Amino acid sequence: MVRILVAGAVAASLGGCAALPAPACLPPSQPMLSAELAFGRNIGDRLGVSDVEFARFVAEEITPRFPDGLTVVDSVGQWHDIARGRLVRERGKLVSIVFAKNPAQRAALGEIVELYKRRFRQHVVMVAVRPSCVSF
Repeated sequence: MVRILVAGAVAASLGGCAALPAPACLPPSQPMLSAELAFGRNIGDRLGVSDVEFARFVAEEITPRFPDGLTVVDSVGQWHDIARGRLVRERGKLVSIVFAKNPAQRAALGEIVELYKRRFRQHVVMVAVRPSCVSF
């Protein structure tokens, strides 16, 4: 149930991205959006998404939608499983993407989330989007 509520909150937050205020950036930085996606890798109580499978997902689904670049970091996350009354820890992947305000790319985040959930039988992918000042 908590995961369903979190999924709803993520969907609502993605829709609200258009309302994020642009920061006042100092040159050479420019206002952009930064997104972090946290992908759990467990299926049930075991590791279900291998490094190879995740790398294939990045190559097939994330990179084509964000060809300008991204960063993938190994992570360890945790969440409270209310149904079982315990804290669950799992290995994960954190993907960071920076992009210009663009409705198509904001929509692409939602596509990536839904594809991952279907492919790897996941209930939730955490997505955080915020305005940033960025220079390369």
